[in-house]
Amino acid sequence: MQVYRGLDVLTNKVPVPERNGVPHHLLGCIDPSVGFTSRDFRDLAIPIIDDVLSREGLPVVVGGTNYYIQALVSPFLVDDLVEDVAACSLDELRENCGVDEIASFERLKEVDPVAANRIHPNDLRKIKRYLDLYESLGVLPSNLFQGENAEKWGRSDNFRYNCCFVWVDVSLPILDRYVEQRVDSMLDSRLLNEVCGIYNQNTDYTKGLYQAIGVREFEMFFKSYFSIKESTEVQWPYFSEIVDTNGVRLKNMLAEAIEKLKSNTRKLVHRQKRRLNQLKSIFGWNFHYVDATEAFTCNSGDLWQTTVVEPSVKIVRNFLEEPISLTNDKKLGHFQRKNPVSRDLWTQYICEACGNQVLRGAHEWEQHKQGRRHRRRLFGLKRRFDTTQQVRIVP
Repeated sequence: MQVYRGLDVLTNKVPVPERNGVPHHLLGCIDPSVGFTSRDFRDLAIPIIDDVLSREGLPVVVGGTNYYIQALVSPFLVDDLVEDVAACSLDELRENCGVDEIASFERLKEVDPVAANRIHPNDLRKIKRYLDLYESLGVLPSNLFQGENAEKWGRSDNFRYNCCFVWVDVSLPILDRYVEQRVDSMLDSRLLNEVCGIYNQNTDYTKGLYQAIGVREFEMFFKSYFSIKESTEVQWPYFSEIVDTNGVRLKNMLAEAIEKLKSNTRKLVHRQKRRLNQLKSIFGWNFHYVDATEAFTCNSGDLWQTTVVEPSVKIVRNFLEEPISLTNDKKLGHFQRKNPVSRDLWTQYICEACGNQVLRGAHEWEQHKQGRRHRRRLFGLKRRFDTTQQVRIVP
């Protein structure tokens, strides 16, 4: 989201004074109304990285969205493979579907049940991407991630560059608390003004900057806000006066929107952590892990320096001192060839104990079974079952 122009507070762009003279690329350079895929990111980032390397500089990729990092360093990308995949033609798909327009998850299940089994019914962006693939080239998405194609994607022994991954992490309870504080801080920095500035009653929340977490969450609040604003003399941007003037309903809507923003941000953080663990365990990525939990729990500036900055600097320094070029022309020291881990990314598992939660792939299923929440649910179900099976004999 940081590549788009606008919403600097919401997308947490680095303010110019904090950049300390270090050139930052691809910040706020894309029109907010257009789509921007991982392929677009890769195609824009590679020339910049190559230019930095040609001047003997050090390119630092900061993220963020793990899938985009994966698209950048891996020479294999779905979009590049589409035209080479042997799949049924568009005419055959339409004949099988019986209609010209494939417009729903149910239709996707009819045409490509394997792909439909892999994604969530509410994942509108991915469903739309798959349907666009059908309509343009007639390619089944499930063909792209199976067999030989799956072995190419994201493999650590086949990177485009010699990479050093530094993962600065914090324990989940502390991260969740930090998310709450960050959202409150963004609100203090006039987040509502930003979002209100791009609000449109007919917004398509599946495109461009409007997909950012923190936009759709305020839709109902702004809808009511503007209807009230038209009938009052209070001028924009005095949200507090309008909210105070119009009683409990608008206050509650604002509180619900803020809580939804915090909840969705926490979910994103959890997904990103799971994705990083998958890149490590499934794809063999070599992460240098730096635990910043202590620095976040104490207010000492020295702790951040000693527990985060100094270990990270040491990791990067050791990496740079290795006699290996940053471009991947030679066999990489960090990423020796490994046999790929056998992985099942397509099988769908349903956990009845956790309210029919859908898990995708054996790895995600195994992780879920080991989770505290799942074990607690099983324990509760077992206790209830044992209680119902007891028979009291009254003399």
